[in-house]
Amino acid sequence: YIRMLGDVRVRSRAGFETERRGSHPYIDFLFIFLFFVANSEIEVSVSARNVRRLLSFQRYLRSSRFFRGITVPNSSNILDDDYNGQAKCMLEKVGNWNFDIFLFDRLTNGNSLVSLTFHLFNLHGLIEHFQLDTMKLRRFLVMVQEDYHSQNPYHNAVHAADVTQAMHCYLKEPKLSKSLTPWDVLLSLIAAATHDLDHPGVNQPFLIKTNHYLATLYKNTSVLENHHWRSAVGLLRESGLFAHMSLENRQLMESQIGDLILATDISQQNEYLSMFRSHLDRGDLCLENANHRHFILQMALKCADICNPCRTWELSKQWSEKVTEEFFHQGDIEKKYHLGVSPLCDRQTETIANIQIGFMTYLVEPLFGEWARFSNTRLSQTMLGHLGLNKASWKGVQREQSGSGDDVDPAFEEMDSDILPQEPRLS
Repeated sequence: YIRMLGDVRVRSRAGFETERRGSHPYIDFLFIFLFFVANSEIEVSVSARNVRRLLSFQRYLRSSRFFRGITVPNSSNILDDDYNGQAKCMLEKVGNWNFDIFLFDRLTNGNSLVSLTFHLFNLHGLIEHFQLDTMKLRRFLVMVQEDYHSQNPYHNAVHAADVTQAMHCYLKEPKLSKSLTPWDVLLSLIAAATHDLDHPGVNQPFLIKTNHYLATLYKNTSVLENHHWRSAVGLLRESGLFAHMSLENRQLMESQIGDLILATDISQQNEYLSMFRSHLDRGDLCLENANHRHFILQMALKCADICNPCRTWELSKQWSEKVTEEFFHQGDIEKKYHLGVSPLCDRQTETIANIQIGFMTYLVEPLFGEWARFSNTRLSQTMLGHLGLNKASWKGVQREQSGSGDDVDPAFEEMDSDILPQEPRLS
C-alpha cells in the first residue's frame, strides 16, 4: 500500500496523467439497460441531464500536455531519431498509392493523423496561403485525433489518416490539380481528416433501433455523418484556427465541409453515383465551375472512404479484417440483448471473404469504374487492377471455405435496391 502511494507521487511529479475516460465504441451495458427501461413502465430516477451524459458518444475532454505547452523529457513515449527519421522519409512519398499507413502510424507512435495532415497542409501551401497559426493547427489536429475512438478496430484515427492520404493522391490527379483552388484543397483535407470523427463503432441502423438520441436529433437521416460534421465544426470553433477569417467565410467553410462529409453516407450511394454517371454521359463537367468542383470533391471523398479494396493485398486484407471485426462485435452486442442482428454482423453465418466480395461487387466496383471514366490515369487503372486482384484473392479464400466461388453474400442482396448502384459502364 505504501509503495503504491509512492508510485502515485512519483508519477504525479513526472507529469503523468490519468487516461481520459471515453465512451465505449460498442455502446456499454448502461446504454442497453436504459434502452430497455425506457420502453417499459419502470420509472427511472435519473435526471434527463444524466441520461444524456450516459448516452452521449462525445468523450470527456482532457487538458493534454500539448494544450498547456508542457513537454515531458525522457518520456518512454517519445520516439528516437531513427523512428522519426523513417517517418520523415515516408512523408517524402506521401503521394504514392502503396503508402503503408499502418507502418507510418507505428513510426509516429500512433500520431499518424496529426503528422500526415500537418505535413499535407504544409505541402499544399495552405499554412502560408491562409496565414494559419501553426500552433493552432497542430492543436486542432490533436483534438481531432483524440476524438477518434482508438478502441474501434476500423473507424479510428488510422482510418482517417488513410482516407486523408488517399484524398491527397486524388487531389494530385491532372484534372484536379490544375483546377482546384487552395480553398478547395483546404476543405478536402479537413473533411477527409474529420469524416468519421467520434464514430461510436456501430452503424446507423443500430442507433435507430435503440432509439439513440442522435437518431432522434437527426431524424434517422445520415445520423453518423451529421454527427461527424457537427463534431468537426465544434473542434474548428474551439481551436480558433480560422478565427482571423470573416464570419461569412467561416460559415461557408463549415457548410461546405458538411456537404463533403454527408456525401460519405453509403445509403446515398445510388443518388451520387447516378448524378456522376449523368454528368459523364453528357460530358458537361466543367471544373472551372465552383459547384462542379465541389461535386467532384464529394465523389473523391467517397472514393477515398471506401478505397481499401483498391490498395495492395497486404494493406487491403488488414482493413478487411478490421472492419469485419467491428461488424461482428456489433453483432455480438445485438445478440446479447436480443436486438436482432444487423446484416453482415453475424459471425456465425458471415465470413470476411463473403462480405468483401459483396462489398466490392455492389459498392466499390461501380464507384471506381465511374471514377476511371472521369480520370482515366495511371492511378485509376492501378486502383482497378488491385481491386480485381483482391476480389480474385477473396474468391480463392471463399472457394477454400465453401468449395464454390460463385456465392454472393445474401446480406447485400437483401439490402434495399434503392441504395445499390447499377453495374459500372466503362467507356
